Amino acid sequence: MHILVIEDEKKVAEALKKGLEAESYRVTVAHTGEEGFFQLNAELFDFVLLDLMLPGRDGIEILETLRKRGIETPVIILTARDGVEDRVLGLDSGADDYLVKPFAFPELLARIRLILRRGKKEQLLRLSLADLALDLVTRKVTRGSEPIELTVREFELLEYLLRNQGRIVSREMLSRDVWQVKDRSTPLDNVIDVHIARLRRKVDGPFDRKLVRTVRGLGFVIKEEA
Repeated sequence: MHILVIEDEKKVAEALKKGLEAESYRVTVAHTGEEGFFQLNAELFDFVLLDLMLPGRDGIEILETLRKRGIETPVIILTARDGVEDRVLGLDSGADDYLVKPFAFPELLARIRLILRRGKKEQLLRLSLADLALDLVTRKVTRGSEPIELTVREFELLEYLLRNQGRIVSREMLSRDVWQVKDRSTPLDNVIDVHIARLRRKVDGPFDRKLVRTVRGLGFVIKEEA
């Protein structure tokens, strides 16, 4: 799971990063509101830990913008503001929880686990678009009542596209997040294109409605036709 920490106090941010990585979370840190907002627009995160008092954009502005765009990524606010009105503002702006500094790290971990379980279990375990469904537990993929057999890599690729449905996914994003290749000294573009073509044949080939598309010069997107 990939967590974005938006925290301007570098010691706090580093402590959070170290602790979360020790729990096997993948962590990206942003030290300003602008940097955090850029990261949220640049890639997909599973969870956000958000300070309120940030240089550039403040936390409430970032949170409200996310929710207005329909992005439901879980967010915990981490802040020194402990007034009731601050808590109400944060929760009303779309936060899933609110934790006042200083806090115990095990409590933060417990709250993350709770939010991931609470009311989001089905969403986390099953991804769908139109009549296409992907089950993360059984690892079965279907369109309507028709099963679709995918390789491990094709399944990972489809999962990533569905988690980003409606958004253009670049080859660089796929290289980094699906193939886990950070140094692209040898580009994977041809490999990615081959896998996309195979996936499209299986997911779209036999069906009238096409879902997987190539966006020339940018990457790929999975979405329903208008």
